[in-house]
Amino acid sequence: MLGFVSTLPQQPQHAPFSGHMVICGDDALARRLAVELRYVYGERVTLLLPPGRDPRRPELPLTQRGRAATLFGRMSAAMNRNLGNSGNGTTGSSGSSDNDTNAGVEAVRILEAAEPSDEAFEEAGVDTAAALALVYDDDERNIRAALTARRLNPRVRLVIRLYNRKLGQYLETLLDQAAAVAVPGLDPTALDASTTVLSDADTAAPALAATALTGSSKVVQAEGLLLRAVERTPPRQGEVADPGLCTLALLSSTTHDPAGAEGSDSSGAEGPQLLPDHEQVAAATGRGTVVLEAIREAAPDGPRLRMGGRSAPLSQIFSRRLRWSALGVGSAVLALAVASTLTTGDHPLHAAYLTLLDLFAMGDPAIGDRTARQIIQLLSGIAGLLLLPLLVAGVLEAFGSLRTASSLRRPPRGLSGHVVLLGLGKIGTRVLVRLRELDIPVVCVENDPDARGIPVARRLHVPVVLGDVTQEGVLEAAKIQRSRALLALTSIDTTNLEAALYARSVKPDLRVALRLFDDEFATAVYRTLRTAHPQALTRSRSVSHLAAPSFAVAMMGRQILGAIPVERKVMLFAAIEVAGHPQLEGRTVEQAFRAGAWRVLALDATPREDRHPGPPTVAPASPDRPSGLIWNLHPGYVLRAEDRVVIAATRRGLAELLRRRRAVTPR
Repeated sequence: MLGFVSTLPQQPQHAPFSGHMVICGDDALARRLAVELRYVYGERVTLLLPPGRDPRRPELPLTQRGRAATLFGRMSAAMNRNLGNSGNGTTGSSGSSDNDTNAGVEAVRILEAAEPSDEAFEEAGVDTAAALALVYDDDERNIRAALTARRLNPRVRLVIRLYNRKLGQYLETLLDQAAAVAVPGLDPTALDASTTVLSDADTAAPALAATALTGSSKVVQAEGLLLRAVERTPPRQGEVADPGLCTLALLSSTTHDPAGAEGSDSSGAEGPQLLPDHEQVAAATGRGTVVLEAIREAAPDGPRLRMGGRSAPLSQIFSRRLRWSALGVGSAVLALAVASTLTTGDHPLHAAYLTLLDLFAMGDPAIGDRTARQIIQLLSGIAGLLLLPLLVAGVLEAFGSLRTASSLRRPPRGLSGHVVLLGLGKIGTRVLVRLRELDIPVVCVENDPDARGIPVARRLHVPVVLGDVTQEGVLEAAKIQRSRALLALTSIDTTNLEAALYARSVKPDLRVALRLFDDEFATAVYRTLRTAHPQALTRSRSVSHLAAPSFAVAMMGRQILGAIPVERKVMLFAAIEVAGHPQLEGRTVEQAFRAGAWRVLALDATPREDRHPGPPTVAPASPDRPSGLIWNLHPGYVLRAEDRVVIAATRRGLAELLRRRRAVTPR
């Protein structure tokens, strides 16, 4: 028997508790978010799912409710094992109640409804909920549900999943205004967090794109703040590893197993360790590390691509052979103009003018002139004969290029060192844009000519191979044998796996990152590929696993700066106020560090009255008025209540810092 109630109530009724959190969705993100809130943050959760099969994956026999029950059952068993191993089931000195604030109450209340209607929201208890997440895969459905929820409960905190970023900004402003009108005098801090619009594609894209980078550089960039972490291999004998600003994580041990652990929370002592202390780092011989390399201001003029421009560079219009021919004719004309100046003594401009007249057969015959002038005129005429076919070829080639400007490019013959990206859906499109912003060459493979990312690839002039990746010759057309990495991001697990296996057979040392939905399947694939190819980098990624922490923190009324994957774990970066956190307030930076939970990285020295609610920015500090972000904090600096700090944290560590009070004022 599973340790929660998963049956529907016999008749419609309000949720059996208030101040809870409601999640409405139709895919893996909703279930993963429920797991995050229930088993990491200890929140009381109601999950509203559509009935029947998952329309995107009809081959699976389980219903939405069945898949949710299976996932919650695994998480419940894992939590019970962890509590049993800890003896008294406590974390720190908080007691077991801090780990499971749901004691005696069903773990997750699961309801089913075809649409998020007034009746469904009433049954889920949205009118008494603290937060509501709308994470359907359809933007329009999320917008309709958000408007309904704001009308039913103006105070509820809304977290909305939208792919359209511009529309999301407008919607966030509209819903915040509606909350301010419905509840006059609402606290500005609460109003700022009343509506949050997020995109799982935008959240996961940086982590997926970073997998393709040489050196596994991981970059977190948010509103002027840039943090860069780098994976470093174990130092050789006699070498000392560069610690950077600090060591964020130890990678899986490969001392006893060439394939290493599978990189998740269930890996045990051999798996990755987030935020280790100095003793753990010193004792971790033979392990790779993730080191924080820089915290700085993001360059405002970084490599950005014009998405809306329709102009193409000359290299896209004229072939290389034609450009070299034009350069040769131009050099000949220049040489003739110089020779005319030297031999006739004319002014250079006059000599160039006469040369051009001769070139186009517009000048008078040089009868009676000096022999040098006559020879130059003959040579100019010959150059003019050469120029005529060149001009015709240029016109024809430009006309052909303009006709095919709206068509997809094919991979160039000499292309190498690129990334092969499979799938141009929502996730693949965002990853493509991210890779091009980093100026990384990409070749896309897509089976559907009407896929969402095809117009984006056309505007970015990215080569695209149309075809089924499982068919022979498709990956070869994408130059997989000369690529640096493969990102398999289609929506079908088996397609991603088949492409990865075939690519490894062609190039055994190829970097591979697979998007996989099923966690158990991802674990098996990860271990198998690492065992078969221990020298090649392999990563399995779940978009819902990467995006869920951001959505969960938003439901707690906060915003994280970003997240980086460490094998199959996730590390979060957040900016939080010290006030109200006894784990930080009044402690030194060194005392505030808790291994495996959180670590203070930087201090926002901007005066409280000048701060904005978003992430802090890096700015130079003056002796008279310090401001901006100070990252080189002294370990003995005492954190004050008015300070705001940037921290790196695990999911459970951040949950402990942000855990809200359980006493809910009745309304």
